Amino acid sequence: MALTGVFPILVTPFDEHEHVDEESLRTLVDFTIRAGVHGLGIALGSEIQKLTEAEREQVIRVVVDQTRGRVPIVVNTGTQASVTAALYSQQAVAWGASAVMCLPPTPASASEVRAYFKAISAAVEVPVFIQDTQTTPVPAPLIRRIADECEHVRYAKVESPPQPTQVHAAVETSQGLVTIFGGAGGGYLPEELRRGSQGTMPWPSQADTFVRIWDLWQSGDERAAVELHEREIVPVARLSTAGIRLGHTVHKELLRRRGVIACALVRSPSDPLDPTTQRELDALSDRLGVGTPVG
Repeated sequence: MALTGVFPILVTPFDEHEHVDEESLRTLVDFTIRAGVHGLGIALGSEIQKLTEAEREQVIRVVVDQTRGRVPIVVNTGTQASVTAALYSQQAVAWGASAVMCLPPTPASASEVRAYFKAISAAVEVPVFIQDTQTTPVPAPLIRRIADECEHVRYAKVESPPQPTQVHAAVETSQGLVTIFGGAGGGYLPEELRRGSQGTMPWPSQADTFVRIWDLWQSGDERAAVELHEREIVPVARLSTAGIRLGHTVHKELLRRRGVIACALVRSPSDPLDPTTQRELDALSDRLGVGTPVG
């Protein structure tokens, strides 16, 4: 199973009482699949680290059930210990995940990170993603070494800054052994594609636009892909990174305005929209037509 393309990370919709809103979650799954995505993710953008054990199972099972095998599902199962990451990986696979993705523990030495991924790879029979982030960086040479040592580690989501440079290094070092995805909300998608990335894991609020960009790029129309990215993706990416924890807030609100989820509540701790950011989001929504509900 080769995994490439647009794999949006689903948000977890909550109701006003912080219960998982299954109906909105199912609507979100259908919205992204109708948009033409190539896969789905349940990860940090899903607030997975804020979910209870029961909620984690609930979200994975609902997404798997609603997806009905139409696209593969990648689930983040990383923790601070090898034993729990291996267990969460086994659980996710048992509940229907097609692949798992793990942040390494931090702080950890290179040898400890290698041992961590060895334990995860030995625990499952599905592809394993390494997740490289600003707070848990995995340098390109270490990605390659882990892949050399671990049968199932064949993917990496690279999003430590500077993202295009790190993607290029990972692609060059892995020499085809590891398929590289970009992340960071898809804000650098054209730059990542030029440097050899084969997938992206953005927020789901603009899944349809990301698919259009992907299709334009794959058809050879790089100019149109870049223009669409700069016109519709970059302004949202810039706004959602204006605060340390604004990503969930902005993208859930966009999904609410599009009629995909019923409530934009983000589980605490989170950053609410201040009046200035609210006005900026209003203006951006009007310009992009984001406030128009989808059918």
